[in-house]
Amino acid sequence: MDIDAERLKVVGGFAQRMVEAKGSPFKVVLTLDQREAVKGASYVTTQLRVGHMEARRKDEYLGLRHGLIGQETTGVGGMGKALRTIPIILKIAQDMQELAAPGAMLVNFTNPSGLVTQALTKYAAETPAVGVCNAPITAKMMILEKLTKVMGKEIDPSRTELKTLGLNHLSWHRGFTVDGEDVWPQVIAEFIKELKAEEHPEWDPRTIETLRMIPNYYLQYFYYTDHKLKLQESWPPSRADEVIEIEKVLLKEYADPNLKEPPADLMKRGGAYYSTVATQLLNAHYNDLGETHIVNIKNNGAVKEWPANWVLEIPSTVRRSGIMPHPDRAAAASLFRADRAGQILRTADGGCRRPWRPRGCLSGFAGKPP
Repeated sequence: MDIDAERLKVVGGFAQRMVEAKGSPFKVVLTLDQREAVKGASYVTTQLRVGHMEARRKDEYLGLRHGLIGQETTGVGGMGKALRTIPIILKIAQDMQELAAPGAMLVNFTNPSGLVTQALTKYAAETPAVGVCNAPITAKMMILEKLTKVMGKEIDPSRTELKTLGLNHLSWHRGFTVDGEDVWPQVIAEFIKELKAEEHPEWDPRTIETLRMIPNYYLQYFYYTDHKLKLQESWPPSRADEVIEIEKVLLKEYADPNLKEPPADLMKRGGAYYSTVATQLLNAHYNDLGETHIVNIKNNGAVKEWPANWVLEIPSTVRRSGIMPHPDRAAAASLFRADRAGQILRTADGGCRRPWRPRGCLSGFAGKPP
């Protein structure tokens, strides 16, 4: 479903060709009518951008003009996008109550996923909803790549589990198991080793040595604010400028009647593996597999130190009866101690080490100390 007829024709036609090329295991139906799209649905996935990419571009440059981070989820752009998006998502949830199958689940991909899911739990609680992001799956793939290097053998992802916690795009990866065995010491050691070997690492190695966790990439906007603001000064192009050009190329490729597989240029767009995340989650829910997936879900006491109504990005068990976050009694305390240690380290250094130079010290995690 799309409200842009031409875009629907191009992208929808490409989707239909891909399904046909796989033997048509299901049918792709196109519509411009949102209410028609959710009618009778058991699952509704939302991935939309109110105001199109030009709205993101304006958000980014708004941040630039005022010396703020303009990024679309963690900066001022994230708030702007939330204000535009949440009313639309709530309307979809309302329509689902009226038209979708009983108990239909809304699976939200739309950024800022955490804020959108928080709004759904507060203002559309009667509609089962969960937020998803590709950051956990890409982190898991990165970690598996490092473990393969350390252990000298491939590891089946189904044997592994990533422990992560925080808010969407503001989370810390803090554990990893293979067949239930903790291998995090090997993971973090290899990560630090690689950072030290790079001329311009994405993280200050001393930050990771102190945290003993791997922060979500987007936390760089908080750890290294001044560095990120400096990068904004080199615009154009901003990320939105880049994506506008990438999408022009993609739409031309999608319009090719002979194209039946995702083109290589799609990886330039960002949001890699969203389709994998979506299909694995829906499969686990529909078939009552009891698998662990990292999702954005209401805390509900899983982390007792934090408010029960917070939406967290947290490992959760997915069953047909619902999605339940894993209780984690030590999580809040460990995040607080690691964050505090980072502040002390930076104070001892007289500020942060180049080239990162955050604005002040590490921002404290929004939780209560143990």
